[in-house]
Amino acid sequence: MAFVTEIEPKLQTAFDWIDNHRDEAIADLQRLVQQPSVSAQKIGLEECAGLVVEIMRADGLDAKAHPLPGGPPCVFGHVPSDLSPKTMLAYAHYDIQPPEPLDAWTYPPYSAQIAGGRLWGRGATDNKSGVLAFVKAAKAWCQTLGEPPVGLKFITEGEEEIGSPHLGPYIEANPELVQADAMHCLDGGVDTSELAPRVGLGLKSVMFIELIARGANADIHSKNAPLLPQPAWDLVRALNSLVDANRRILVDGWYNEVIELGAEELELLEANAARLDLDKMKEGWGIDQFALGREGVEALKAKSYEPTCNIAGLTSGYQGEGGKTIVPNEARAKLDMRLPPHIDPDKAVERLRRHLVEHGFGDIELVFLTGTPEPPFKISVKEDISQAIIEAAELIFGAPPVVSGVSAEGTILKHVWMPTVLTGFAQPDCNLHAPNESVDLDYYIKGIKYAAAIMWYYGQR
Repeated sequence: MAFVTEIEPKLQTAFDWIDNHRDEAIADLQRLVQQPSVSAQKIGLEECAGLVVEIMRADGLDAKAHPLPGGPPCVFGHVPSDLSPKTMLAYAHYDIQPPEPLDAWTYPPYSAQIAGGRLWGRGATDNKSGVLAFVKAAKAWCQTLGEPPVGLKFITEGEEEIGSPHLGPYIEANPELVQADAMHCLDGGVDTSELAPRVGLGLKSVMFIELIARGANADIHSKNAPLLPQPAWDLVRALNSLVDANRRILVDGWYNEVIELGAEELELLEANAARLDLDKMKEGWGIDQFALGREGVEALKAKSYEPTCNIAGLTSGYQGEGGKTIVPNEARAKLDMRLPPHIDPDKAVERLRRHLVEHGFGDIELVFLTGTPEPPFKISVKEDISQAIIEAAELIFGAPPVVSGVSAEGTILKHVWMPTVLTGFAQPDCNLHAPNESVDLDYYIKGIKYAAAIMWYYGQR
């Protein structure tokens, strides 16, 4: 695609409006960040959904909070357009990660303090700035053009950070709320080395699992160890049966449906390997080399397309200072297992259950923390939504985006299919999911323009 050198006058007018209303956009983001909305702890979710509705309606946009049975409200909206036959679904989430540890924050996590050109607070990047980027972009179009350049639907949910357990059934029962020609999510960032947006053309599905090994009815003095079951060792052996030293998953049939990469995927991998400075990624993570010595195309291929079995948490027995002579009565491990296209999640669940039984670990409890995951998917770089986002990224960030194979959002697509792309504008040092999360305010304003440009270019296709 040729680099965009001229801005269409109507698009420039929208950009000018966004610049002239910068203070409004920042003030509304402060309000949203100051409202706690922690899905894992069920804190402030109804209040935050109500605030999203309030902001959208104040900006002249249709918005309504729909209570989800068993879960927090989901905000839906619809702004039709006579300028395009297409409708684009804008997905975002208002829930956030827990802010702990609180003493690691320079500014309180709900202060929305502005300092050093940034707004500091939990959710500033993930994903409250993304929520408002859609809203303010749509308002810019309505204020300058009278309507958006493409029909818009909005969905802003409150459980993304815990796997959206209640969204799927509601969408299945109410598909008309999200039916559209394409969806995109402003829940990503810019590449560390290029400072251009990353664009994901699909989903690695995620199974969130807890393995629980149990023994006696309480912790028992370790002098009795020869006579007792030892759940910690049982769990270690079970975990060791899942992967080999090269990270290959040992569950029978796990790789049966893994996607065969075609010319399009290989071309993107090779282009990114030639362009990106992967050493900056290592430096940011504080490591000298990638696992298994991977570099270049092989590293990027593994990141996008390789199935994973990650131990995210592991605990058993006494964790305090000094020693304690016990045989713990329980051991737990939290895993996330990422499934690239086209692994069937239902088959993966059954394969994992069967593996544990066949390897002598049938007594270990297997808990799927968010139920059966959504199916993984992949779309072509040639889709209209893909091309619109690439064109918008080049215009706003001055460089082609980093287009990769797969990323996220699949809960909706399990019930209503449409081409979907994940992208975003978060700066590399935004600390999402960590203390001192922040959003660079210049990136935030760029993000609003990015959303506006995506709306424009998709409506023109």
